[in-house]
Amino acid sequence: MRAHEAGALHGDLGSRGPGWLRTPEDVNALLPQLWPRTVTRSAAGALTIGGRDVRELAAEYGTPAYLLDEADLRARCRDFRAAFADHDVYYAGKAFLCRAVVRMVAEEGLHLDVCTGGELAVALSAGMPPERIGFHGNNKSAAELTRALDAGVGRIIVDSFDEIARLTELARTRGVRPKVLIRVTVGVEAHTHEFIATAHEDQKFGFSLAGGAAFDAAARILDDGVLELRGLHSHIGSQIFDTSGFEVSARRVLALQAQIRDARAVELPELDLGGGFGIAYTSQDDPAPAHDLAKRINKIVDSECDALKLAVPHLSIEPGRAIVGPAVVTLYEVGTVKDVDGIRSYVSVDGGMSDNIRTALYDASYSATVASRSSTAPPVLARVVGKHCESGDIVVKDEFLPADVQPGDLLAVPGTGAYCRSMASNYNHVPRPPVVAVRDGVARLIVRRETEDDLLALDVG
Repeated sequence: MRAHEAGALHGDLGSRGPGWLRTPEDVNALLPQLWPRTVTRSAAGALTIGGRDVRELAAEYGTPAYLLDEADLRARCRDFRAAFADHDVYYAGKAFLCRAVVRMVAEEGLHLDVCTGGELAVALSAGMPPERIGFHGNNKSAAELTRALDAGVGRIIVDSFDEIARLTELARTRGVRPKVLIRVTVGVEAHTHEFIATAHEDQKFGFSLAGGAAFDAAARILDDGVLELRGLHSHIGSQIFDTSGFEVSARRVLALQAQIRDARAVELPELDLGGGFGIAYTSQDDPAPAHDLAKRINKIVDSECDALKLAVPHLSIEPGRAIVGPAVVTLYEVGTVKDVDGIRSYVSVDGGMSDNIRTALYDASYSATVASRSSTAPPVLARVVGKHCESGDIVVKDEFLPADVQPGDLLAVPGTGAYCRSMASNYNHVPRPPVVAVRDGVARLIVRRETEDDLLALDVG
């Protein structure tokens, strides 16, 4: 199946000649939801994104480069905003954050979730209204909390008793009453990689539900009266396709809402079920659209509140990957091609684990296509690797590429908007790539490429 599909991306479908793949509909029919919505192929067989030929973009901005389809990102913001029309949608900035993206999500009516002082600084510098910012993190410093309070951040998700004490003292000193949510560890084993599953008991985030810490945290906040407890928060992990985990999480956290009501005569008005909605990285992935997610989540919450005789709380969710992930394509240039004893071809590109660590870190799967031309050559099994001095420097583990792939070809890897640039490094002293937003035929640089001067500027020895 993958060979058939990969060959099709290169115009190799028997009766269909090279370059037949011309519309976003063609692309998405072949590899569902992998490519941004404006991606197409030109008559010459080159990919275009946002109305721009990738060969032109490579010539202007160099490679590797992250190409962000602004129309696609905005459309996904609107999809979630429409699907969860009665709720708050917080874009999870950790997926990818820069000032241009902050402005895009703000203009589309979304809120913003940050989890460090640095992310908060980006949000504020881009003009995001502070009341629409939520502040996460398992170890927020006093300086970070002080900045959040002084800026008037809309809500702080507290994660430990130490943080409750720290925030309470800071708020009391300043004479303010910040709104807080309690992050609850609900004991749900999400079907995802263990490093990105965040609701099982044995991990660093949140207050344990089963052990009683979550209820104790609520009691402490209510007793002190300094912080305004608005509700509970749960996040079960990332890259999740099965909504059953959200159902279990909602039931457990709403049961805690009812316990707090019964014990303290306080009915908390808000509930945040986090994010973690999966996207397509390969043709085997089939993520649910936003309106389906909303329908299922609303049904779960409404049913459970009815059973518990709770007023339905104001709901919020935190999609990050689901918004920015599919909107970005990474463009590379092929440098070398090696055939290894007929096992596979190793196609080396001018980036690698410094611009996409997810394959090495999470054993993540990606897809790839030759982006600068069409080919009628038969597909061969290939592994796309980077230029770093690591055998684990793999971008795409297994993909069928045309047998005539060669140095100088441009290679496009879709689905790289989330956790690629945000987790990028300077390993081997490789400067990080730029981010180029493309829309309606116009490209603009929103994060410039790092230079060797940037690297040396920090070296003061």
